[in-house]
Amino acid sequence: MAQSLELLLIQFLMPDNDARRQAEDQIKRLAKDPQVVPALVQHLRTAKTPNVRQLAAVLLRKKITGHWAKLSPQLKQLVKQSLIESITLEHSAPVRRASANVVSIIAKYAVPAGEWPDLLPFLFQFSQSEQEEHREVALILFSSLTETIGQTFRPHFADMQALLLKCLQDETSNRVRIAALKAIGSFLEFTNDGAEVVKFREFIPSILNVSRQCLASGEEDVAVIAFEIFDELIESPAPLLGDSVKSIVHFSLEVSSSHNLEPNTRHQAIQIISWLAKYKYNSLKKHKLVIPILQVMCPLLAESNEAGEDDDLAPDRAAAEVIDTMALNLAKHVFPPVFEFASVSCQNASPKYREAAVTAIGIISEGCAEWMKEKLESVLHIVLGALRDPEQFVRGAASFALGQFAEYLQPEIVSHYESVLPCILNALEDESDEVKEKSYYALAAFCEDMGEEILPFLDPLMGKLLAALENSPRNLQETCMSAIGSVAAAAEQAFIPYAERVLELLKIFMVLTNDEDLRSRARATELLGLVAESVGRARMEPILPPFVEAAISGFGLEFSELREYTHGFFSNIAGVLEDGFAQYLPLVVPLAFSSCNLDDGSAVDIDGSDDENINGFGGVSSDDEAHCERSVRNISVRTGVLDEKAAATQALGLFALHTKSSYAPFLEESLKILVRHASYFHEDVRYQAVFALKNILTAAHAIFQSHNVSLCYHFFLLSCL
Repeated sequence: MAQSLELLLIQFLMPDNDARRQAEDQIKRLAKDPQVVPALVQHLRTAKTPNVRQLAAVLLRKKITGHWAKLSPQLKQLVKQSLIESITLEHSAPVRRASANVVSIIAKYAVPAGEWPDLLPFLFQFSQSEQEEHREVALILFSSLTETIGQTFRPHFADMQALLLKCLQDETSNRVRIAALKAIGSFLEFTNDGAEVVKFREFIPSILNVSRQCLASGEEDVAVIAFEIFDELIESPAPLLGDSVKSIVHFSLEVSSSHNLEPNTRHQAIQIISWLAKYKYNSLKKHKLVIPILQVMCPLLAESNEAGEDDDLAPDRAAAEVIDTMALNLAKHVFPPVFEFASVSCQNASPKYREAAVTAIGIISEGCAEWMKEKLESVLHIVLGALRDPEQFVRGAASFALGQFAEYLQPEIVSHYESVLPCILNALEDESDEVKEKSYYALAAFCEDMGEEILPFLDPLMGKLLAALENSPRNLQETCMSAIGSVAAAAEQAFIPYAERVLELLKIFMVLTNDEDLRSRARATELLGLVAESVGRARMEPILPPFVEAAISGFGLEFSELREYTHGFFSNIAGVLEDGFAQYLPLVVPLAFSSCNLDDGSAVDIDGSDDENINGFGGVSSDDEAHCERSVRNISVRTGVLDEKAAATQALGLFALHTKSSYAPFLEESLKILVRHASYFHEDVRYQAVFALKNILTAAHAIFQSHNVSLCYHFFLLSCL
């Protein structure tokens, strides 16, 4: 086999695609035989070219798992000895690393079985070799072995830490320092004991030194490892950082504001600040780091997102997350510097800084609400001025900020309606659709807590909203409908003169069936329920049947959001019609049951150990026989179905509450569902189930008054399930 395999390895490395495919097929066939192991070992040690030796090592790594148990003790010893020789004597760095990877795989089985007792002593000795390449490969092996036989290192924890720190401070080799940095990252992930993790605090200065050296030499991917290490340290409940938090923050801020670095590198640095703001915010306050952080983060909001740059890595977006997190946890310390930045930047000649000014105060409006309320007039002056800015993206940011104010600065914000609403009215006619869309959002949020204050503005508002509902693109029509709903809720009976026209327009949306239109149909269904609440039973009941029919037909369109909003619509109508809704129960309750019983799509995401492709060798080296460990990565759930379940659960309780004794035929099945949902894994469904059970009891009381005691006893038994 050895001779034929050598020819195939050489053929596989040829540029001719047909020759490569033929070689790959033959190698796959030969690789099923355990004798492929000694053949590959031979080529790993004796092949003339490094590429062939590396390919032999890569294939050996892929196949050794399936064949190791079948090998004789003598052959196992030969494999281990050959690998140690390759690591020790090989001149090619890629071949040494490939051999080290094979060692890591074999060690997973051999070390726990007591078949390789001299491996760890060898590595400790090797890591102190005078030869740079020996120290480097030893650290690479320590790093990979941590993932496979980490428990073996437990008795040697102190020695390992001392070794890693020494190598991290290696005076002669940057390669060794980098390998040590990577090994620390792997070792830290494995270390769970708080007392052991705390000892890594003394590593931080050296980690920062290595990271700066790597950045200076253009090795950003290595420097990113430092941020991954800091991430582990920050999330630990142990007090790991101490005074080093200052050094970490200053380094992260340097990287965050370095425009010559890659977006991912800067993003990792900003993310560290975000984690500190989330998990160690008291340390930021203690070491007076809040203002230095904001002095970097706020200007980052003005940084343009380069064309083609990943939005998720954009500095302005990451900085906004940091500012938001800090506002939620350090409001007293965050508001003054952000307000100062906004006050100065709103007058800046650069429109990006004017945008950043209103974006910043919009971001902090949730966390700093109490502080902003005290300065509301001054804050509004900045935002309302930005609504008149010549640049549309500044006006858009101002509309967003105003929506945030309307959401988080209640009820104080409503007292400024005389200055705010006229500005929103003007923004509704902006030439930019983006500004219009954000203005509808601001209007919807602002009007939610208004009452009769809206009446002087009702006619001009509805004139513009109705015109927009007729003539705007779909995305604007959706946000426009949300705004109309809030206006209707605020105006109540005063909305009646506009209801007829709104309902006529909603008929158009309620019959849309194209996939791209279903979100608009969902919004229209939601708005229909809000309009019904405003105009009342007397006006809605006669015209309701075709709307109900259209709403029910939407369940055949397989769009979860539409079903969710339709359950909400039926809930609103039940509240409007009260006992008059009983006629619709046989139609709508089964639909709610169906949604409650849907498979929510919750699933465990299994993370398989994917084989890496080294120099294009991945395809040929896949191992069908290998037994790869698989681990749970996360749990996913279809969020749309979850929201639909919550809406349907709420609907059952409201149907029962408003129709009372008429709900008797559906009581038993509803109770079973609600009891089940009361222990549902997601809090939204549990919350709705608990309140629905309360409403079910109200209906049950009415039912029992008109039925015999045996039914009451039956209900009691059900309630005990």
